[in-house]
Amino acid sequence: MLRKIKKIVAGEEKVDGAGVSLTRVIGKPNVHDFDPFLMLDAFDHKDPEKYTKGFPWHPHRGIETVTYLLEGEIEHGDSLGNSGVIRNGDCQWMTAGSGIIHQEMPQAAPRMLGTQLWVNLPAKDKMTVPKYRDFKNTDLPQINNDDCRVKIIAGQYDGRTGPMEDITVQPTYLDVTVKPGAGFTFETDPHDTLFIYIYSGTLLFKADRDKELPTRVAALFEAGDELHVKGGEKGARFLLFAGKPLKEPIAWGGPIVMNTKDELALAFEEINKGTFIKEHQPDGSVTSSKVHEDYYR
Repeated sequence: MLRKIKKIVAGEEKVDGAGVSLTRVIGKPNVHDFDPFLMLDAFDHKDPEKYTKGFPWHPHRGIETVTYLLEGEIEHGDSLGNSGVIRNGDCQWMTAGSGIIHQEMPQAAPRMLGTQLWVNLPAKDKMTVPKYRDFKNTDLPQINNDDCRVKIIAGQYDGRTGPMEDITVQPTYLDVTVKPGAGFTFETDPHDTLFIYIYSGTLLFKADRDKELPTRVAALFEAGDELHVKGGEKGARFLLFAGKPLKEPIAWGGPIVMNTKDELALAFEEINKGTFIKEHQPDGSVTSSKVHEDYYR
């Protein structure tokens, strides 16, 4: 059964971090519809004043953040001692787990274009060991045919598998470019959450009598086992996300997402006390580790 459009979301303009302009495509108001995905921010700027103030030191717990950069450069560092640079076509998949404090600082470039996705962690994995996976553009498989180009960030497509092998929720994340009038088909588990975000061009949807959607909108789909889209007059580029819903309660406060209000309150209490970062012992036990106060400024 072909998937029909359930909801169309245009998002809203926001200023986040220390002064970064972005489009919040999905977030708190529609979080249960997009389960297990919590948030999708999109950014596209040629004016460095819109983004170079960046996202200074801030905490995360209970989620995974996925930064996919089509154009530009972002420097990052964290409380675990990791640091690096994300560049054109690169992807960083961060599991915040029990807690991490990091910063993401976009650098001035001719264009800053990309997204950040938040994926929820199930209750049993909220306090897992934090970790990073940094993948360069050349690490991500790409399939080219007469109709489309598909870059696999996570999950599978056409017999190929993305490099993200140890992610908790195991979602699919594809970057798809379709030529004008050409078709793209994606087979899914009927009950997985599936949505797309159109970066450029327009798309037509076979299950909805060739309804056409413009650039910069997201479409959430009803249950079904197949998605079929066709490129508009100028073709289209879009991101595709699919994953099994967790169907768990959500307690969300800023950069922390837990299951209960008590867990959320404890996280902020630990931030205030300086005991937010945890040390994971070989026997599986978890202890607090005081972090330098600079991370909390």
